[in-house]
Amino acid sequence: MGKILFWVVVIFGGLLAARLLAHYNAQNRMEDGEAKPAKRRRPEKKPLESMVRCEHCGIHLPRSEAVMADGRIWCSQDHAKLGMRQ
Repeated sequence: MGKILFWVVVIFGGLLAARLLAHYNAQNRMEDGEAKPAKRRRPEKKPLESMVRCEHCGIHLPRSEAVMADGRIWCSQDHAKLGMRQ
């Protein structure tokens, strides 16, 4: 039982020493003016855009990508030329 307790204390002490050493090294790097740890940035939110439906195939796409012809909405120039599906 004494040997097990001894090894538990040795392992715990080694882990504690490694953690203290890492903390000490990180503080020295910051004081020396080296790169600071990067902060996590939230992804930039894109503005919401309305979705429209192609008159020919029925696919939904963002309004900025749609083709407007003859007052109707199409997904491509080809579908605008073909017109509405029968």
